[in-house]
Amino acid sequence: MVLWSIWWVWMAAALVLAILEILAPGFVFLGFALGSLAVGLLLLLGIGATLSLPILLLIFAALSLLAWLVLRRLFALPTGQVKIIDKDIND
Repeated sequence: MVLWSIWWVWMAAALVLAILEILAPGFVFLGFALGSLAVGLLLLLGIGATLSLPILLLIFAALSLLAWLVLRRLFALPTGQVKIIDKDIND
């Protein structure tokens, strides 16, 4: 069995990426972690067991992008909300 077709490898990658998200917040690594978690679940359920590495990477990339877009939509500031500073600290 090849290393990239083992479900726990993808789950471990999801855990590492989630830890990186804690160290460098901004919803950058969290999308990748969710994509890796989804691929790991596909392999655990046996759905992705026969898929090749390029197909698994394509699924990972698509789900990571989708997760990042959803997270950005949920947690971003509303459009047009800008912080305006009208006082100088030296005044």
